[in-house]
Amino acid sequence: MFNRISLIEQLQENSNWDVIVIGGGATGLGVALDSTTRGFKTLLLEQVDFAKGTSSRSTKLVHGGVRYLAQGNIDLVREALYERGLLLKNAAHLVKDQSFIIPNYKWWDNFLYTVGLKMYDFLAGKLSFGKSIRINKKLTSERLETIKTKGLKGGVMYHDGQFDDSRLAVNIAQTCIEKGATVLNHCKVNQLLKNEQGLVNGVITEDTETNISYKVNAKVVINATGVFTDEILQMDNADARHIIRPSQGVHLVIDQSFLPGNDAIMIPKTDDGRVLFLVPWHDKVVVGTTDTLLDSHSLEPKPLEEEVNFIISTANRYLTKTISRKDVLSIFAGLRPLAAPKDKSEKTKEISRSHKIIVSKSKLITITGGKWTTYRRMAQDTMNRAILVGKLPNKKCQTKQLSIHGNINKVDRKNHLYIYGSDQKAINQIIKENSELGEKLHERLAYTKAEIVWAIRHEMARTVEDILARRVRALFLDAKAAIEITPVVALILAKELDKDDLWKQQQIKEFTAIANQYVL
Repeated sequence: MFNRISLIEQLQENSNWDVIVIGGGATGLGVALDSTTRGFKTLLLEQVDFAKGTSSRSTKLVHGGVRYLAQGNIDLVREALYERGLLLKNAAHLVKDQSFIIPNYKWWDNFLYTVGLKMYDFLAGKLSFGKSIRINKKLTSERLETIKTKGLKGGVMYHDGQFDDSRLAVNIAQTCIEKGATVLNHCKVNQLLKNEQGLVNGVITEDTETNISYKVNAKVVINATGVFTDEILQMDNADARHIIRPSQGVHLVIDQSFLPGNDAIMIPKTDDGRVLFLVPWHDKVVVGTTDTLLDSHSLEPKPLEEEVNFIISTANRYLTKTISRKDVLSIFAGLRPLAAPKDKSEKTKEISRSHKIIVSKSKLITITGGKWTTYRRMAQDTMNRAILVGKLPNKKCQTKQLSIHGNINKVDRKNHLYIYGSDQKAINQIIKENSELGEKLHERLAYTKAEIVWAIRHEMARTVEDILARRVRALFLDAKAAIEITPVVALILAKELDKDDLWKQQQIKEFTAIANQYVL
C-alpha cells in the first residue's frame, strides 16, 4: 500500500483527478486527507519529503497560542484550542498533555498571567487539557529544579499539547493512502496546465528519482507549498506579486539535565517581544524560538549568530545551570510563511497568523498561513472553498472524528517506540524475525535498525535524510550522533531499495553535508 512502485503506477494509470494538492507539509497533507475522505479522487505531490520544510521544524507544541490571547486575537485562540482537543483524540499516540510553568519575578505578573490563563481555560471549554493554577515560590522551584530563585515570586501552571511534528505528517500521509489518495514524495511540480479559457486544470510533475515527467489533469489544483507559495503563483502568472514573507524561527536542543522533571517553561517576555519556550521532547529539551524576517527562503535555512546568542542568553537569565554553545546537541531553523505586509512592516508579531485562502483568476486555490494545530480546520476551509468555486460537488467534511494512522489510547511513553502507536507490534515482529535488527543505532540514541527497515518499507522513506531527520528524529536530537550512524543507515537503505555502492556513497555525502549545519 505504501510502496513507491505501486504509487507511481497510480500516477501513470490515472491522468484525470478531482483534486491535485501541491505540497506535503501539514497543510497539504491535511487538504489531501480532507479531500479523499469526502470521496474525491486525490493526488498529493511533494517536491522533497513530507514535512521537509517548516512542518518538521516547529516548537513541538499543539497549542492555542497564549501569545495571540495577549494580542486580543480571541477567535484564532478559540479555533486552535478546539483543534488541539480534536488532535488529542485523533492522534493520541503522538499528542500529549504538557504542563507549562510561567515563572514570575513580579507580583503583578503573577496576577496578570493567572487571569489571562483562566481566559485560556474558558476558551478551551470541554476540550480543556487541565485547569491553570497559581503556584507559590516553593512549588515553582520544586517543579523547576534549575530555575533561578532570586526574586522569584511564584508561577502560573497551565496545560497545552506537545507532539512530534514530522511523525504526525508521516501518519497523515499514511492515512491519506489508506483512505484512497495517491500521495508521493520526491515528486516536483514544474508547470501548471491550463485550458483554453486560461483556467488551471492540471500540472506537469517530475519524479526526481527517475527524472520521468507526468502530465496529470484535475478539476481543481491546490497550492499548499508554504514558503514556496510564490513560486507556484508565478507559474500561474509571471507578474504575480509576492504574498509571502518568510520569518525564521530557530531552536536549540539540549540535554534533559538543563530542565529535569516533566514541566515545560514559558518565558512570556523576551527582548524581541516573543515568548521563549523550554520544552521536554523525547529525552531532550527544545529551546526556542526566534522571529527574524528574511528576504529569501531555502529548503535548509541557516540559523543566524544573533539568533543563537539570543536564545542562549535569554534562557540563561532564568536557569541556574548555564547553557553554553558546546551544550547544544542540535540546532534547527524553520521558516514561517507569513503573509507579506502591504505596508512593508517589519514587525512579525503584527503580521496575521491566521490562515488565508486565495482564489486566482485561473481558479488556482492557494492556502497560506496558519499553524500545525489548525491544519485540519485549514484543510476543511480550503476544500469548502474549492466546492464553492464550483469545481466540485458539495460533500461534507469527514475529518473531525477521523482517527489518524497509528492512533491508540494507551501509550507507554517510557518505551521510545510509543511514537508508532499501533504499528509498534509490527516493528517488534521485525526484531523477532531478525534479532540483529533489534540493535541500537547509537549509544546516545534509543533508535534501532528495525525502525530504519520499517521507515523504508512502510513510511515511504527514500533517502538517509528522510529517515534520520523525519522518521526517527536523530538529526534533531543529536546531530553528531546522526552523522556517526549515517553509513549504517545508508547500507540498510541501499539494501532495501536495491541500490549500488555509488548511490550509497552519494547518500552518505549528501546527508553529512546537511547534518553538519545542525551542529553548532
